Amino acid sequence: MSMALYAGSTRTSETVKGRLTRHSFSFGPHYDPANLGFGPLVCHNDDLLDPATGYAEHPHSELEIVTWVLEGALVHTDSTGASHVVEAGRAQVLSAGSGIRHSEVADRSSGRCRFVQAWLVPSAAGTEPSYVLGEAPPPASGLVEVAGGSGLPIGTAGARLMVARLAAGQAVALPDDPRHHVFAATGAVDLGEHSLRGGDAVRLTDEGGQQVRATEPTELLVWSFAT
Repeated sequence: MSMALYAGSTRTSETVKGRLTRHSFSFGPHYDPANLGFGPLVCHNDDLLDPATGYAEHPHSELEIVTWVLEGALVHTDSTGASHVVEAGRAQVLSAGSGIRHSEVADRSSGRCRFVQAWLVPSAAGTEPSYVLGEAPPPASGLVEVAGGSGLPIGTAGARLMVARLAAGQAVALPDDPRHHVFAATGAVDLGEHSLRGGDAVRLTDEGGQQVRATEPTELLVWSFAT
């Protein structure tokens, strides 16, 4: 059993014109052999984009790419023909499969855009690329599955992304799975002996059932893995 805090202040970052990206794992030039991933999760980036800036068209393959928009809106286009504006409070899943190209740019009319994007290793290689956009999650007092489980389909077996919007004093219990990645996107929470502020994460192994309690209004993102 383990529970390790990864403070947001320790994350590596990249700044280019109009974009700030904070990396939770080894990424690009920020290579760290001790931090290559957590279970099937190999990337967990936090991006802040000025309007009309972001990522021009580029390729991916053999990844499940899950995006949750926290603020503003993100314009997504890809080589499957999908073209959507993804507003705050919605998830998208891009299954790169055997190969896909896509672009992601902050919507010009919606102000700055902040989104968290995770990359996961798929359970099967060589699949047909696909894209799916979720609706805004219904109001709920607990964790809402937005990808995997009852949410959008993911090609990584046993992976679920859950989101909770908590008022101060509200708490949620982590599912009884063997592995969790808990990220305080905004606000502050207490988890075990750790206090998380916005941008902090905790990685848990064999610690299912733990209570996460908000100490101020918080948007919480939880990845849960069955293996």
